[in-house]
Amino acid sequence: MSEEDIKLQYITPAILEKWDKSRITMETKITDGQIKLNGNFAHRDKKSIKRADYILYWNSSCPIAIIEAKDNNHSVSHGLQQAKDYARMMDVPFAYSSNGDAFYEHDMLTGAERQIELEDFPSPDELIERYKKDANDGDGLSDSEISVINQPYYSSQNTYEPRYYQRVAINRTVDAIAKGQKRLLLVMATGTGKTYTAFQIVYRLLKSSMKRKILYLADRNILVDQSIQQDFSPLEKVIHKINVAKDDRTTITSHQVYFSLYQQLIGDDDQEHFSELFDKDFFDLIIVDECHRGSAKEDSKWRRILEYFDSATQLGMTATPKETKYTSNITYFGDPVYMYSLRNGIEDGFLAPFKVVGVTTDISDGWRPIKGQRDIYGNEIPDRIYNNTDYDYNIIIADRINQVAQEITNYLVSTDRMQKTIVFCATEDAAERMRIALTNLNKDMCAKNPDYVVRITGSDDYGKSKIKYFISTNEKYPVIATTSKLLSTGADCKMTKLIVIDENIGSMTEFKQIIGRGTRLREKEGKTHFVVMDFRGISRLFYDPEWDGPVEVLPGYHPPQPKDGPGIPAYPPAPPVEPTPKPYVDVNGCRVSIINKTVSVYDADGKLLRHENIIDYTKTNIRGEYADLEHFVRCWNSEEKKKTISELFKEHGIDLQALKESQGMGDIDDFDFIIHVAFDKKPLTRRERANNVKKRDFISKYSGMAKEVIEALLDMYSNEGIYQIEDTQVLKLDPFVKMGKPAALVKLFGGKDGYIQAVRELEQEIYKEIS
Repeated sequence: MSEEDIKLQYITPAILEKWDKSRITMETKITDGQIKLNGNFAHRDKKSIKRADYILYWNSSCPIAIIEAKDNNHSVSHGLQQAKDYARMMDVPFAYSSNGDAFYEHDMLTGAERQIELEDFPSPDELIERYKKDANDGDGLSDSEISVINQPYYSSQNTYEPRYYQRVAINRTVDAIAKGQKRLLLVMATGTGKTYTAFQIVYRLLKSSMKRKILYLADRNILVDQSIQQDFSPLEKVIHKINVAKDDRTTITSHQVYFSLYQQLIGDDDQEHFSELFDKDFFDLIIVDECHRGSAKEDSKWRRILEYFDSATQLGMTATPKETKYTSNITYFGDPVYMYSLRNGIEDGFLAPFKVVGVTTDISDGWRPIKGQRDIYGNEIPDRIYNNTDYDYNIIIADRINQVAQEITNYLVSTDRMQKTIVFCATEDAAERMRIALTNLNKDMCAKNPDYVVRITGSDDYGKSKIKYFISTNEKYPVIATTSKLLSTGADCKMTKLIVIDENIGSMTEFKQIIGRGTRLREKEGKTHFVVMDFRGISRLFYDPEWDGPVEVLPGYHPPQPKDGPGIPAYPPAPPVEPTPKPYVDVNGCRVSIINKTVSVYDADGKLLRHENIIDYTKTNIRGEYADLEHFVRCWNSEEKKKTISELFKEHGIDLQALKESQGMGDIDDFDFIIHVAFDKKPLTRRERANNVKKRDFISKYSGMAKEVIEALLDMYSNEGIYQIEDTQVLKLDPFVKMGKPAALVKLFGGKDGYIQAVRELEQEIYKEIS
């Protein structure tokens, strides 16, 4: 019997004996299946989708058992390992396998296993009681934990059910709070829904009355506004955004969920507005968004707020826990209650995979001015070797900026000029120079909308006003944002398809945050993956052991000691550095060229899968399919539908059309591109091939309307390519529709077979060898 027969006739009836249908789901998709990158294509690996045959629920918020079914050619316990794997992923306490003869149980709470007869499968009450008794290492569930478990998630037509990892994050956090844990850390990769998870945590805590006054802290206005307007919108009636200039201590207490910038609570003059507005015990939960940005530093303003509200439960949320000599999220918040990494997200198919285009200029590793060379200001350039760590920081090379901008533009032109792009530059000034260069190279697009390229930096008020439009999935403009640090974290750039790194990055935290700008998936809008274009060799950080590695306190780190006195920082600030003018070298002083370009595809662990020059990759695949030029030409001419050969290349991940565009060869057809790339033959344009046909007077063998049809087919080939004229449906288009109905045009050649033969002869003439 098949697995489906076994489920229908044995397993499902056994479960339904004691379980209501409303507490069972079947063939439940746990993950979406990893998106694989193959050449120019992205596709979902359906084999990697994880589905549970059965999930049984305590209630809608709490799955309690997983059952994996196998056909009766396998043993009862054969599916248990898979069931345990799913149970471990989903924090489910009971895992079962069955082949229709019996059930085999693994108790995830006690570690015990046993075989159970079909008729003895546990009822909901039995499993719930066992869970209540054996949870928490045998200490059992407290009344407050049970109360929270019984609270449903928020759901409506406008929200989605939590994904498995969000459910685990929510349940573990709420459970830890119910147990009385005061400080918690939740680590979730960028793009996995931290704010949505926070909302569900807050919703369940409010509904269970476990928490009544909640403060959500962030350090950027866009993070606060995004959260209020999007994920937290169902709570809008009980939300208040703190404004210290307007808020009054006597009236501010009437809300339940408060959002604030920490800068609002501690003014520029170091005035502690939080103590003016609230008593120390006012809040019972504080959520610190992006807590890697300083909340755990002993001398930070965040810490003063957290220390004042010390009686509140404090939850830190981050994608990148920060562990340095001076800062440790773990030492302050404790070990993460749950971690869901970038690697997990990509493997499960919830995050977008990426490939890295490494671009090297001829001055990447070093440029030295000639003796006595002066910059545009007339100042002598200090004589030393400059490299990627210097450009835009210590010296400005105008032509390097032009070449970087040109390479970005070339990529956009060859793929999609409207794809959202972030260019990370060394400084705010460098971001402005890059904006100017990109504007001049994309004048046609800027003529359509002046916001095609915009600088978005901390000091640029106009640029900052455009952030909400840049991150919107509905707004087209801005398309390209040049920035320094402002867009590296927090901003929810859902549609970013190209990330350009033209700054030096020394911090793994910052690197992960920058990569995180592209990880969000938007398949309905056409975003399945993204590209990182690296001009500084920063992709070396993928090889760093810290890349998406375990969270741990660095060896030798010691938590900061208490302050010596009020207001004395534990670590004195560095003395100010006097600004010095940077040498500025124009194109006459240094000409720059791109000397190498590679495409690298990494797996979810950051391991290099392939390191490919795209042309070499294409050549290798063509030569692997066709032994020599003669073999290829023979196959091309004998193939009734030339598009079949194009489809063959797609299976190897090669989009010939996109590749031709990227090489500036859009006016030649696939035949010429293939013989050029693989066999070093000079390509002819479609127009040249069409003109050669006309010169050989091939068309004169036809007369009247038939001749007009052949001439029109040849013109269509010249303009659009060979695939268009292969399809008889072309006769329904201009200019043929003006000549007559398709049936009448086909009759000019003696019927359909005669017409097809005429097209074949035309194709053979197009690809005839030219002496």
